[in-house]
Amino acid sequence: MAAFPARLFLAFRLALREMRGGLRGFYIFLACIALGTGAIAAVNSVSSAITRSIAAQGTTLLGGDLRFELNNREANAEERAFLDGLGTVAVSTGLRSMARLPEGADQALVEIKAVDALYPLYGTFKATPDQPLPQALARQGDAFGMVAAPLLLDRLDLKTGDRLLIGNTALIVKGSIETEPDSVSEGFGFAPKIIVSREALQASGLIDTGSLVEHAYKVRLKQGAPTPAAVEEQAKRDFPDAGWSIRTSERAAPNLTENIRRFSQFLTLVGLTALIVGGVGVANAVRAFLDSKRGVIATLKCLGAPSAVVVMVYLFQILLVCIIGIAAGLVIGALAPWIAGYYLAQYLPIPADFTLYPRSLALATLFGLLTTFAFAAMPLGNARQVPATALFRDQGFDRLKLPAWPYVAAAALAIAALAGLAIFTAYDRRLAMIFLVAMAGSFIVLRLVALGVAALARRSPRLSSPALRLAVGNIHRPGALTPSVILSLGLGLTLLVTLSLIDGNLRRSLTGTLSERAPNFFFIDIQRDQLDPFRALLARESPGGTVTEVPMLRGRILAFNGQDVTKMQVPPEGRWVLRGDRGLTYATELPRNSTVTQGQWWPADYKGEPLVSFSSQEAEQLGLKLGDTVTVNILGRNITAKIANFRKLDWQSLSINFVMVFSPNTFAGAPHGWIATLTDHGASAADEARIMRSVTQAFPTITSVRVKDALDTVNELVGQLAVAIRAAAAIALISSVLVLAGALAAGNRARTHDAVVLKTLGATRAMLIRAFTYEYLLLGLATALFALLAGSVAGWYVVSQVMKLPSSFLPIVALSTLVIALVMTIGIGLAGTWRVLGQKAAPVLREL
Repeated sequence: MAAFPARLFLAFRLALREMRGGLRGFYIFLACIALGTGAIAAVNSVSSAITRSIAAQGTTLLGGDLRFELNNREANAEERAFLDGLGTVAVSTGLRSMARLPEGADQALVEIKAVDALYPLYGTFKATPDQPLPQALARQGDAFGMVAAPLLLDRLDLKTGDRLLIGNTALIVKGSIETEPDSVSEGFGFAPKIIVSREALQASGLIDTGSLVEHAYKVRLKQGAPTPAAVEEQAKRDFPDAGWSIRTSERAAPNLTENIRRFSQFLTLVGLTALIVGGVGVANAVRAFLDSKRGVIATLKCLGAPSAVVVMVYLFQILLVCIIGIAAGLVIGALAPWIAGYYLAQYLPIPADFTLYPRSLALATLFGLLTTFAFAAMPLGNARQVPATALFRDQGFDRLKLPAWPYVAAAALAIAALAGLAIFTAYDRRLAMIFLVAMAGSFIVLRLVALGVAALARRSPRLSSPALRLAVGNIHRPGALTPSVILSLGLGLTLLVTLSLIDGNLRRSLTGTLSERAPNFFFIDIQRDQLDPFRALLARESPGGTVTEVPMLRGRILAFNGQDVTKMQVPPEGRWVLRGDRGLTYATELPRNSTVTQGQWWPADYKGEPLVSFSSQEAEQLGLKLGDTVTVNILGRNITAKIANFRKLDWQSLSINFVMVFSPNTFAGAPHGWIATLTDHGASAADEARIMRSVTQAFPTITSVRVKDALDTVNELVGQLAVAIRAAAAIALISSVLVLAGALAAGNRARTHDAVVLKTLGATRAMLIRAFTYEYLLLGLATALFALLAGSVAGWYVVSQVMKLPSSFLPIVALSTLVIALVMTIGIGLAGTWRVLGQKAAPVLREL
């Protein structure tokens, strides 16, 4: 045992001496590690920066120490007295409506936020031109002041001093919104925002029975008050039927935080893909490096160096190079939040100053070290077991089989640790496990594909062209590039095809399939006394259109079978049903676009206990069954209904669909509004503009939503997300290119030997170039075909089975995949082979 530290020190000294020659042979190794660790470090650092900033600025982002939100009703006297007893209370009201120009020339959907004089309790609101907010929103004669999002001012060509109408009230533009401290906590809006006073909103007439309105009570706790968490518990205990949503400053923007973590996990897994693909490049680089050092290894062994010392010498070198690569990646990761802050500061709460996030950097470091060790262990084991005589005369390690079992076990242990780390640090561990299984399956399948290609080449008939015959022989010979090329390019191209098909099909659905099937308009907040004149107007303006209207209420799910939903373990895919308020309706007949899958629909004259029909897909995700009970809070009243049946919904139609449909007697006497759709696929854009203008002028309190505009907004959002996804996929593809270059470099010695022997036997450079071109062409075609098949299957599964959208094959994706594969294999292959063809014959022949 005493000799071990001495041997370790000796191996380290020898490793440092060999490193004096520079990093030649390790550049691809460095790039692969730096790229993978940099991607993981950058994604996690940016995610940490945003989530920590949300936590640190909780009171500012929330607008108070606590936020109590009620839908469709204001707090009653008892509830308001409780809130006032906590401290200072600022009240704001939010809803969607139509804003129109006074002369009726144009209109737009807007998000209205009505605030009182205390807003904001925390943070600073800033408008352009700069002015106190109460002054900007004050009444001026028959109109009220307002500030608006710059997008709305540009869309309606408005400037300071111009007028705008909402409902029955005139507004005067006083400026544009520059900084709104609590906007993040209010979620994503599909329309530009305007801010008005609560007096202006009250005068507009937009708030009526059944209007879809959110009232937010933001509380700044007084000195000596209980903690926000204690207040939340007290509010739930003292007002069990209030139905309010309570958030503390510690959870200022839970939906945003969750979405950032989800997206961060996805990008981390894509970065891990790049790192694992780069691991293949590490293995190739280590093998090529050890092959170039075979003379040194042989000399050390002949001088009496134990095999363990030889292995440690090169393990130290590999780890030192790995640390350099990781350090480069960490620099990228450390700078990422600062760079992201420059571009994202106007959208997300991200600090502008330079801050390090040690946990994110440490995670990337661990991933890099484990990947390096996992893929370097096997080549090191091969180098250990080769006798010195073979190294002096052989061309390398290509004919070796598996190394000794300790090296195989070490590689397996490192891979297991890599998988465990990915699962342990994942936000959604189930998704991480699926990813790792898919990655392992991809390696196995790609290996089988390589064996299949080699087997086909081996069994191909004798070809008349010498160059083509040589190319086919190179594909199946011992030490062929086939496994390395197919594995390196296959993973990157498959990922690229999958993401391209998902993105393409999603965009096609948003702009084509969905828009063709969807209604032209949704109309919201229709009052009962407006129904008949509203129908008459649409009959005049759109004679060929179909109008569908249903009653609509808003309610929050509180419990299933008496169990509080906030204390239930709900799978991620089903959480959206429990998040916030849901649209609810009642019906005597089964709604269109629905099919009962279990149970029976209630009779038209049903008068018994409250019943509910639940969407079958969401019920399965929530673990519900027939006979279970659902408790919802509507307008401050808790209602419990029994599940009578499950329905299959056609969400893709974008028609009126509800997760829950109740029996009519459930909401007897409850005030509510109506929602309607107009479907007229023969209407032109001009017809739609005329219909919207007529409805807005005749019914200023009805909100009109043009479905195409909503789809365009979603399509724009998808496009912005796709940029990040494509960037991550590009990293994986670049990693694949580096691995391909490394594989070619690793085979250069054997290629040099072959080229010299063939030229000695009379082969010309032109014939060898043709042979190598044919070889790379065949390998590129095989890889492209596999990537198209595997990527198409993966893309189809995500689009059709997960997103529930129609999936189709996109020829442009196939063509681009084929071009990328051929350009990479032929271009990089010939670039690496050109130097081989110019090798002098004498030095190589002397070694034979």
